[in-house]
Amino acid sequence: MISVRCPHCHVGLKVDEGKLPPGISSFKCPKCKQSIPISILREQKHAYSGSDTTLVQPLKTGMGRLTVLADGDTPEQLLPLHEGITIIGRKSAASNATLGIATNDRSMSREHIRIEVKKDAKGGYKHYLSDNNSRNHTLYNSSFLEKGEVVVLNDNDEIVIGRTVIRFNE
Repeated sequence: MISVRCPHCHVGLKVDEGKLPPGISSFKCPKCKQSIPISILREQKHAYSGSDTTLVQPLKTGMGRLTVLADGDTPEQLLPLHEGITIIGRKSAASNATLGIATNDRSMSREHIRIEVKKDAKGGYKHYLSDNNSRNHTLYNSSFLEKGEVVVLNDNDEIVIGRTVIRFNE
């Protein structure tokens, strides 16, 4: 059994690594239902090794990107992220957004969300999402972000701003 802590709700879990199916890359937290990314490292057995399997969270070595999913108001768009703070919202002449989304979705604010990309101690990158005081709020993996709440983005997370769906990928 390995102890794992959910990166979203911080609940402590015990995982029997022997029961994990081969090739699994994540599992759902039983408490918050968010995806917990994992990778299984199989080491060669050594005389001093007590176990041959370790459960770890993979290192995020690259910058993420956002894919705006096409709908009736919005064409598909790819938005690369860079280190630092990025403000994302509806593209308009009055917008101060770093990345503007071409859309007719008027329920999306001009400066709707904020994503901060920071290098971590291990040399990888973490992507932090927060609502930028938008009028219609931000939906993150089917839950509204509270005022001042910051979440760490994981591969394939879904963000809804206005009626527009955005997918985060590493």
